[in-house]
Amino acid sequence: MVERSIMPGFGLTMGFTVFYLSVIVLIPLSAVFIKSAGMGFEAFAEVALSKRALYAYRLSFGAAAIAATINAVFGLIVAWVLVRYEFPGKRLVNALVDLPFALPTAVAGIALTALYAPNGWIGSLLAPYGIKVAFQPLGVVVALTFIGLPFVVRTVEPVLADLGPEVEEAAASLGAGRWQTFARVIWPAILPALATGFALAFARAVGEYGSVIFIAGNMPYKSEIAPLLIVMQLEQYNVPGATAIAVTMLLASFAMLFAINLLQGWSRRRMAA
Repeated sequence: MVERSIMPGFGLTMGFTVFYLSVIVLIPLSAVFIKSAGMGFEAFAEVALSKRALYAYRLSFGAAAIAATINAVFGLIVAWVLVRYEFPGKRLVNALVDLPFALPTAVAGIALTALYAPNGWIGSLLAPYGIKVAFQPLGVVVALTFIGLPFVVRTVEPVLADLGPEVEEAAASLGAGRWQTFARVIWPAILPALATGFALAFARAVGEYGSVIFIAGNMPYKSEIAPLLIVMQLEQYNVPGATAIAVTMLLASFAMLFAINLLQGWSRRRMAA
């Protein structure tokens, strides 16, 4: 006699999964591609590949990559501290990591602008050294780093917790030094999770608007992000133009995330070998 599960079977759950993903993801994305396809290639290129748009793409993707790299380094350190050590105020630090998730992005942008403006608390300290953050591309990197940190920390944290300190102790008992233990035992185990956190932080940063719009300054060819161009096209009731920029960003993001996924797969196969 076949033992029945209390959970729905494969057919029902698979059907619901396909339906849900179609409604939430596939149909909206298809509409974007269809809308932009109706423009024709020349009209598409005039908007999506204009000089102003190319500058905006470079800033959006470049700043997102820099911010995700910064978060990969310091997010790993934060995750290590939270997993490996007990200290006063640990719960507070743990809660602060999730603050960018809970804080409205517009509030984050206003707060960062107030801090890093030339007359702000931090900006006024940097100004005598000629370092300008607010209303500069550097301000975009700061904002994207702020909103991307939790993705790396929360992705790496459970992997470090599963490793446990006994893994380091076993390596030390076999004569491995600290650097050898990290490079040959810990790093291969956390690399796929770290790459996932990097990809999530990067994807989140590429499309970020609320926290960046205030601190960027929005100067064309200098500190203007690609999502702002989409909003500007919509304000001009140029929906096809907005979808053209959106499709370009979507394709570029998909290509970069696909490459990162290939790297993750290669890392897992290398670990299994």
